[in-house]
Formats: sequence, structure tokens, C-alpha cells
Amino acid sequence: MADDLFDQVKQELEENQQKEAEGEVEKTAAEMVDEISWDDVAADLDQQREMIKEEARSGGKTGKETVESEGDVDGLLPSLEPEQRRHLPENINFILDIPLQLSVELGRTRMIINDLLQLGQGSVVELEKLAGEPLDVLVNNKLVARGEVVVVNEKFGIRLTDIISPIERIEKLK
Repeated sequence: MADDLFDQVKQELEENQQKEAEGEVEKTAAEMVDEISWDDVAADLDQQREMIKEEARSGGKTGKETVESEGDVDGLLPSLEPEQRRHLPENINFILDIPLQLSVELGRTRMIINDLLQLGQGSVVELEKLAGEPLDVLVNNKLVARGEVVVVNEKFGIRLTDIISPIERIEKLK
């Protein structure tokens, strides 16, 4: 809205400059600015604020997109059952671009500082996990799945073998 008001004033200034060149000046720029009331500016700002709030509520979508997909979460989280998707908040689209840290944990161990200082090249650190056990997949240090190591194009990857149910994952976030 402010851009529209700015564009309108700019256009009127340009028109006045053309008329001035032709000798038909109606109003000066100062007169035009004086005609803009603070009430108009405040109303325009309130309208912009409401538009921003509405866009945030609709998950960043505007106009036609909002009408078509309002409350539509069917395309989200395809692993969820339709009954589970029904319980998702309508504005979940708002958080879909948030970056998360995904890590795969091979295992853990505890050791005292003296043992840690004794480690050198070639040292073996025994982990709590057994060989062949699935690795833990963590998102922001929260367990979301388990899987096994695979090699694809000379890079390590993980094939998910067990996914923590979405309901359990959401419960763990609370």
C-alpha cells in the first residue's frame, strides 16, 4: 500500500513537471505532500500490518493460493495417515523452510579424561553399539529414525530401516 501511495505521488509529480514545462501547473510537490493526512498514512500502515498477519496465518500464501489450499495439508508429510494429517495445524507451511541439523550416530562411549589423553593415531575406541546394529538418525539431537550404512557413488549414506512414528516424534518435541 505504501508503495502504491508512493507511486501515486511520484506519478502526480511527474505529471506536474510535464504540465509545468507546458505552463499548466496545478499543484506543487509541497502542496501535494501537505494534502496527505497522517490519518491516511496510519490507515495505510494498519492495512499493511493486517495483510502481513494474514499472510503469516496462511503460511506465506496469498490470494488465490490461500483459498485453494487453506487447511489443505494432504501434500505434507506423505508418511502420515490421513487421520494423522487432520491433526496438523493449518499454518504448518510457515515452518517448512526452517533448516535442521541431521546427523547419524554410529555409537557412544564414556571415558575419563586420562583415557582420552592417551588416545593416539591407531587407537581403538570401543562403542556401546554392537556390530550390525542399526545406526541412530538424529534431527537436532532428537532420534527420528534408525538405519544402515550404504555406499552410493563412493559416498556414505544411510538407508532408513525404522522410522519413529510421527506421533511419537511430535510428542518428543514437547
